[in-house]
Amino acid sequence: MSVVGNNRVGIPIVLLHDAEGAVVTVETKRGELIRGLLFEAEDMMNLYLKKAVVLGPKPGAKRIVDQIYVRGTEIVFIVLPEMLRHAPMFNRIKHWRKHGGAPPEGVGAAVGQAAAILRKASERRR
Repeated sequence: MSVVGNNRVGIPIVLLHDAEGAVVTVETKRGELIRGLLFEAEDMMNLYLKKAVVLGPKPGAKRIVDQIYVRGTEIVFIVLPEMLRHAPMFNRIKHWRKHGGAPPEGVGAAVGQAAAILRKASERRR
């Protein structure tokens, strides 16, 4: 999954996918705080949490659920683990900014028989 270029998934979504398997805290529009293991995140920010603790909008309202699905439109903010600061996605972004959008060496190069024929033809012209 790329974080740069047109018609691609943006940085927040990629970071959310990288957080799968970690404990996150989610605040909803209703004022609930949900803390649990992020099992799956979708591109529309819909979240599937397991072993979650839901703190209701009223003080003292607390319930423990095995699993919960939170729709992306109901999310106000998400607290992600600090370890994601060193996510490999940020290295791709640094490279993209440094080299003006050029992919790293070996990435995006044409492969296959047709590409080999074209490479040989261009070498002969030199």
